[in-house]
Amino acid sequence: MWLGPEEVLLAGALWVTERANPFFLLQRRRGHGKGGGLTGLLVGTLDVVLDSSARVAPYRILHQTQDSQVYWAVACGSSRKEITKHWEWLENNLLQTLSIFDNEEDITTFVKGKIHGIIAEENKNEQPQSEEDPGKFKEAELKMRKQFGMPEVEKLVNYYSCSYWKGRVPRQGWLYLTVNHLCFYSFLLGKEVTLVIQWVDVTQLEKNATLLFPECIKVSTRDNELYFSMFLNINETFKLMEQLANIAMRQLLDNESFLQDKSLPKPRKPLKNISALKRDLDARAKNECYRATFRLPKDECLDGHTDCTLWTPFNKMHIPGQMFVSNNYICFASKAEEACHLIIPLREVTIVEKADSSSVLPSPLSISTKSKMTFFFANLKDRDFLVQRISDFLQRTPSKKSDREWKWNSADPGCEEVPELPSSSPLAGSPMSSLSNRPVNFCAGEVPTASQGLLKLFRRNSEELLGPKGAKEKMKEESWNIHFFEYGRGMCMYRTAKTRELVQKGIPENLRGELWLLFSGAWNEMVTHPGYYADLVEKSMGQYNLATEEIERDLHRSMPEHPAFQNELGIAALRRVLTAYAFRNPTIGYCQAMNIVTSVLLLYCNEEEAFWLLVSLCERMLPDYYNTRVVGALVDQGIFEELTREYLPQLSEKMQELGVISTISLSWFLTLFLSVMPFESAVVIVDCFFYEGIKFILQVSLAILDANMEKLLQCCDEGEAMTILGRYLDNIVNRQSVSPPIPHLHALLTSGDDPPLEIDIFELIKTSYEKFSNLKADDIEQMRFKQRLKVIQSLEDTAKKSVVRAVSGDIGFSMEELEELYVVFKAKYLMNCYWGNNRAAAARRDQSLPYLEQYRIDVEQFKELFVSLTPWSCGAHTPVLAGRLFRLLDENRDSLINFKEFVTGMSGMYHGDLTEKLKVLYKLHLPPALNPEEAESALEATSYFTEDVTTEETQEDKGRRNENGPEKEEKGTSPQDYRYYLRMWAKEKESKKETIKDLPKMSQEQFIELCKTLYNMFSEDPVEQELYHAIATVASLLLRIGEVGKKFSNRPMRKSEDCKANSTQDPVSEEESPTSEQGQNSAVEQQPQTDHEDKTYGGAQPEKTQQESQTLGDGSGEGQGSPLQLLSDDETKDDMSMSSYSMVSAGSLQCEDIADDTVLVGCEGSSSAARYGSTIDTDWSISFEQILASMLTETALVNYFEKKVDILQKIKDQKKVERQFSSSSDYELSSVSG
Repeated sequence: MWLGPEEVLLAGALWVTERANPFFLLQRRRGHGKGGGLTGLLVGTLDVVLDSSARVAPYRILHQTQDSQVYWAVACGSSRKEITKHWEWLENNLLQTLSIFDNEEDITTFVKGKIHGIIAEENKNEQPQSEEDPGKFKEAELKMRKQFGMPEVEKLVNYYSCSYWKGRVPRQGWLYLTVNHLCFYSFLLGKEVTLVIQWVDVTQLEKNATLLFPECIKVSTRDNELYFSMFLNINETFKLMEQLANIAMRQLLDNESFLQDKSLPKPRKPLKNISALKRDLDARAKNECYRATFRLPKDECLDGHTDCTLWTPFNKMHIPGQMFVSNNYICFASKAEEACHLIIPLREVTIVEKADSSSVLPSPLSISTKSKMTFFFANLKDRDFLVQRISDFLQRTPSKKSDREWKWNSADPGCEEVPELPSSSPLAGSPMSSLSNRPVNFCAGEVPTASQGLLKLFRRNSEELLGPKGAKEKMKEESWNIHFFEYGRGMCMYRTAKTRELVQKGIPENLRGELWLLFSGAWNEMVTHPGYYADLVEKSMGQYNLATEEIERDLHRSMPEHPAFQNELGIAALRRVLTAYAFRNPTIGYCQAMNIVTSVLLLYCNEEEAFWLLVSLCERMLPDYYNTRVVGALVDQGIFEELTREYLPQLSEKMQELGVISTISLSWFLTLFLSVMPFESAVVIVDCFFYEGIKFILQVSLAILDANMEKLLQCCDEGEAMTILGRYLDNIVNRQSVSPPIPHLHALLTSGDDPPLEIDIFELIKTSYEKFSNLKADDIEQMRFKQRLKVIQSLEDTAKKSVVRAVSGDIGFSMEELEELYVVFKAKYLMNCYWGNNRAAAARRDQSLPYLEQYRIDVEQFKELFVSLTPWSCGAHTPVLAGRLFRLLDENRDSLINFKEFVTGMSGMYHGDLTEKLKVLYKLHLPPALNPEEAESALEATSYFTEDVTTEETQEDKGRRNENGPEKEEKGTSPQDYRYYLRMWAKEKESKKETIKDLPKMSQEQFIELCKTLYNMFSEDPVEQELYHAIATVASLLLRIGEVGKKFSNRPMRKSEDCKANSTQDPVSEEESPTSEQGQNSAVEQQPQTDHEDKTYGGAQPEKTQQESQTLGDGSGEGQGSPLQLLSDDETKDDMSMSSYSMVSAGSLQCEDIADDTVLVGCEGSSSAARYGSTIDTDWSISFEQILASMLTETALVNYFEKKVDILQKIKDQKKVERQFSSSSDYELSSVSG
């Protein structure tokens, strides 16, 4: 590459001059290329340690003038080829011009100007996006690509100087973190270390300090553990590694590939050595933290934050903290935890004004809202800029008359319009029972649940409302009203430690829905998406899929003990909310436990509110909990086990021994205790959960284990421990509840003889805060990352074992070989996901499919794998063979194959006897594996021949496919549900075995292609001459047999009975061999093969087969009296004179003779071809039995196909050369692991 001319003082130091002229020098770095000795080793080590650019560009061109001592670097190159190109350009374009100048200064000025001009011209064509990255960083990215053979699409995020510990020896080098890989390179005194690890293979990341490894990062994969230390900033490095590993896990979990955010604001001042990608990832991390802290929607992006103080009117103080500004919100968090949190939606803001500064309150800013609240910020560093940003965001905020009013601010008059329903009145006969059977209009308020919660509709006239419990409830409501008066009500409320105290004491039933929406952040999404839920309900009405089936099955299992769900009104509301969510988020669809949680939400909220609460629960507060593999719940279960080890070490060992934690935690976490605790107690847990998040569920779980520690330590088995915990949870009571007690079904099953000891829910909550309140949300997020790595990798291992078990029965590979093949297959799929030109690969993976169908590769990926793994290497012909095998394996014609189809193809080449392997090779030269273009072999078939044969072949093949069963067609058309797969697997078990007699005959064109393949296959073999001789002999024999068969097939047919009586069958033709997978379902569509009369199942076929077999039995067909003599010389002359193509005799068949424009014939030609106006011999054909019998006569061929090849060694070699190193490199790396 050309360089902006830089001054070089010592041109000879560490460089060797290779070419020179009066104005330029071409130099090579010492130690690069051959030789170099000790000096070269020292220079190479120095380059790596100091991160010298000479490591990536070991050649350079310097400009000099005769009298000057100063040199100017004008170009550098990574290879001799690149630098020579620049050198030649300089010689051809500048030397003659420079010789005209008299003044040396003018020469230097001219050269510098010319080089700057070339660079400017080159930069015009570059993408402007790359200009964001600083020059030093671009150089590092270039080094990374060259060193590890990465393509252009693999982006470098950052690089660090560090040491890799190989044994007890530290190797100083450079760690490169790319989007998909962790790479390390070190070169010390000739010892080179190269590591390449995919992030998807990382099972654990730890930052620890030991005696041997002071403050190091440990990276674990399934195979080994790697230690890196001596970082300048270990915390920054570790955070970035965590983030990249997390992106990789997300890719494995739900196919979310990494896409760079192009809309990032440009930095106000240039950042040294920080890439745009690194800034993007830093912004993502801040955004996630910001959204989690203030429970904001998923698309909210933080614009910036600044230190400030907030005036809090409730305690008349200025609280120090930070203000955060984003597209739609202004938020504040105090430095002292729990002191104050504030969220101001910009849609609520009316006035933003700068107040007068004073020495006491510098740079104050007041923000007023529609709810008549004013917030006073001060000590803002860059107030003018901040006001400008807020003003910009306010202009973009859609103007509405007003935010939707908090419906609870008034006395709720709308609620009184719908009469309360006594619990005794069954709704079956009422008008409301028909509401779910016809379209509903939520805006018109046709459905009572569209405007209020079920609890208000089904409230009993209980005496509790008048007794002491009712008085207690009124006191709670009054406490909250006072709190609202002091701290504000609605989204702009000041949230303080006082708020949390009130939540811990239980939220009054009348305020529960309002506060759940507020604390969860669901209110924000609901008011910004008016009408969204009603539209979803309308779209999903009458739609049916797997999710709706599961929803219908679970509707009547959702809180069946509650009167609200003992009738159609509650059931219909639940159905609408769950179905609407399944349509909003098809990735999750519906998962068991969602029905229980949603039914409780519907008791306190109307349908739309319950829907948005479910959204915030599934997508933000409990991420990945309700997907098909409940990954989020398994992650938090791992956190729970870790916390048990930390806080209850005695109990932890016992619980692990009994295996209880994995059983209890899923039911506790997925349903937020609603399924294991009396309803009136569990709903208090939900109150605290919406305020605190998962932290509260974990601390309550620890408190429950702590309370039962003594009993659990004495347990003998899992059942006893489960009974103890079950009885404890059943007897957690809420004595303050004003709702009539609902019988808890679980309690009836676990009741014993002794009167149970009741536990007050508020006491349990208080204990949990006293003992375990030091849990921090940040720590939990950190632990979630660690556990997510473990859980997802564990699920991937389970998937691998399931797939290997599923295919192992029909395949010749061992379990170990299948596992290795699965790893290679999956790696190829993932590589295409992030290196492919488009994102189609990611779209191909459907999580709802069985594991076997989830990873599928296309023809290009298959070719890459085939080339590296096949035992039949055919040189340049190998990709052609790979394409044919792919077409043979792709039964449903969707241009994708799954793992089973892949290993079936591989097994056909590696396992079985000579017959099986030849059968695979034979099929690769028949349709559908062989394309019409390949089969023509440069002969232009006439339109009659092509059309006629194609039609009949396709029909015949359809018949053959239908014999195997209709499921092949069904796979491409019908919805792929579990019943389809059950039917498909059942059919596979019943499929009949294919014999060698079932294989169709091969035409002359196809036989030519087979010969080409065999010649290419033998070209790299140690005994290639023997193999060439053998195949020439066999081909010669088969061509004569084909000629004989053609003559006999043209005779009048005899009766089939006579054929059976008189024929003498070759014993080989009667052999039956077990079928391979691709043989059972060999073809879907056919193309021109032979003349339409020459069919496997055609009328003339029995006669033909017998005659061919007879000829084979008699000998080679060359002796006196053989049927070849039946051909007259005239016929031969006529045929030869017709030919306009080069033809060779079968006897003189050699490798170099088989060209694309060559047609093989026997000693005599075919006169019948003249009917079609072409030299193609349409009557000529050969059967598989004849090819097999001929092959068996040659020992060299038998030995070639019978020899064993170790696929594990092939896989090992494939991993080493998985990445193609840059063609410009003069050397290859010694090793690449990973």
